Amino acid sequence: MKQFDPNELTQRDNYKLLSGSVLPRPIAFVTSQDKEGNINAAPFSFFNVVSSNPPMIMISTGRLNGKRKDTSVNIETMGEFVVHISQLSMIEGINETAAPLAPGENELEHTDFKTIPSSIVDVPAIEGASIRFECKLDRLIELGDDESGNDLIIGRVVQYHIDDDVYMDPFKIDVKALQPVGRLAGNDYVELGKEFVIQRPTE
Repeated sequence: MKQFDPNELTQRDNYKLLSGSVLPRPIAFVTSQDKEGNINAAPFSFFNVVSSNPPMIMISTGRLNGKRKDTSVNIETMGEFVVHISQLSMIEGINETAAPLAPGENELEHTDFKTIPSSIVDVPAIEGASIRFECKLDRLIELGDDESGNDLIIGRVVQYHIDDDVYMDPFKIDVKALQPVGRLAGNDYVELGKEFVIQRPTE
């Protein structure tokens, strides 16, 4: 068995081992907005639920050569964002928004996506997304060094939007109808495949 001391590896090597091992990872498609009203849209696979009481999710955005992601800057400045669950019907367009663009340039202009108003936050949402969460920033924690660390963003969900096609009463999601997409390593993704059930022990 191979053993590695992370302190002796490069940031890139650590990233490859982690992203190639912790998988599949859900993908948050995040819209945010700057002070001038410019919309930013970007996908992040360092994403998960962190609390149900209160309902909170997290995304982690990387820093490269000390430069923070527009998403992180916008969320810290405006305190709001919208997370859309990435689904198979949208993944090609979502991937297009991952292209490196100048601050203030709208990634959505390179896709066929259209925006719609949110209910609680001022940040627009993406039309057609089966599930989206309107979020308020709870806290932003800087991890690692200034050059190549991450911004851990924890948001409180203030409004759920669940399409009728994927909602199953009471408060369940039809995952087969949703067709969520997960991230693997590199350029590899995965869609929902084989399912099985294991009952948890009751004692």
